[in-house]
Amino acid sequence: MKNNATNSKYHRAKWWQLALFPLNNTATNLYMTLMGYISYYLVGFAGIGVVVAGTIMTAMRIWDGVTDPIIGFILDKTNGKFGKNRPFMVLGNITLAVMAIIIFKTTHLVPKKFSLIYFIFVYAIYIVGYTLQCVVTKSAQSCLTNDPSQRPIFALFDGVYNTVLFTVIGYVVMNVWYKQYNGFTLELFDTFLKFTVVLSAFFTILAVIAIWGKDRTEYFGTGEPVKVTFKDYWEVLKHNRAIQMLVVSASSDKLAGTIAQNSIVTVMLYGVVCGDVGIGGQLGMVMMIPNMLIMFFGVGYIARKLGQRKAMIYGSLGGIIFNVALVLLFILGDPTTLSLTNISLFTVLFLTFTILGKGAAGVAGSIVIPMTADCADYETYRSGKYVPGLMGTLFSFVDKIISSFGTTIVSLSIAAIGFTTTQPTADTPYTPAILGISLALMFGLTIFGLVCNVIAMKFYPLTKEKMEEIQEAIAEIKSKKIA
Repeated sequence: MKNNATNSKYHRAKWWQLALFPLNNTATNLYMTLMGYISYYLVGFAGIGVVVAGTIMTAMRIWDGVTDPIIGFILDKTNGKFGKNRPFMVLGNITLAVMAIIIFKTTHLVPKKFSLIYFIFVYAIYIVGYTLQCVVTKSAQSCLTNDPSQRPIFALFDGVYNTVLFTVIGYVVMNVWYKQYNGFTLELFDTFLKFTVVLSAFFTILAVIAIWGKDRTEYFGTGEPVKVTFKDYWEVLKHNRAIQMLVVSASSDKLAGTIAQNSIVTVMLYGVVCGDVGIGGQLGMVMMIPNMLIMFFGVGYIARKLGQRKAMIYGSLGGIIFNVALVLLFILGDPTTLSLTNISLFTVLFLTFTILGKGAAGVAGSIVIPMTADCADYETYRSGKYVPGLMGTLFSFVDKIISSFGTTIVSLSIAAIGFTTTQPTADTPYTPAILGISLALMFGLTIFGLVCNVIAMKFYPLTKEKMEEIQEAIAEIKSKKIA
């Protein structure tokens, strides 16, 4: 196996490995989705104010970013009996499960004068678990496969899984559990918690099985251990133009996506502006298959044939055009006619623009993780160091610091229009201010993030041709070491 891995230009993954390993990202996204509703728990049951809750989540997101380079550094030094990546996946998921259970089962039972500090302490440990598992999603990419035509396949499966995940959960939360439990109640959060813990553990097991055969030294960079120091973090950030541009692109995208998916924003747009809090989840189910078809084309054809850089550019341009169209539709049209039972012109145009916009933007978002693996290989080519943990967590550090402001932006935005002690609900009366804030947070920031993508990709050096050159150079280094 070692000879095959080193003598060949590419070491490829089996189709089932490419299909199952992305579930590691889905496993952590389940917890991210659960925590997307936590402000309703903190405000409604733990006695924490709206702005305070938003500020806490921002601060903890920054803490999340701080833990990234530390854990990435440890990962790059790890190569034991159970490989480099698998221990982090298992330990991370166990930590997530334990801490999430403690948060939702006990925070509201703590005396209110201690509930804030209690939550911060427990959530800080939860973040460590999240980082442990998340770092592998990016770091293991480079040892799973180095074939430029295979790496986009990860993005394809990952995009499909996340599309299904966010669509189905969004539908179930607002159309099933919200109605069944009469709002965001403790019973709703208990059901949500059990669903998340069990399904995330199952997905993690499948991902561990997928990476098992490739989590070995011969698939790590040049096939030999590399000494890594904290100084390397600064050297990478200073000289690796690819990761610099990818950070700019993905962090602005992530900030916009975090805000657009925020439960408060969706409640305002669909519950208040459109007058039907459940319509967002229903529409998501309708649009899921068309969105995935567009993603199949963008990732399956453009990324594999023309390279991941061009897939990012084309996806971003499409997302900009159709998100602008959605803003104009809400301003000029009548959003209260949005319905799947009485089809209106507004509904037809909304579905069309959203399917095309989300599909295009989904291509850009999904391709980021395999692009991180390209950046790791570029660093091996550039400096001779195989540091996938460093690359992934360096990327995540800046990404999380910037996107950490998502919850605070939402909290400050609704506070600016009068919601300082309560949050908008489906029963909140419509106002022009709510319309303006909803459009800015849902579509405006998305457009901003996509524009940043296009600009960053102008300076991103890793074209399809460059990646082929890089893999040839690394393969040559391996062959010389064998000789």
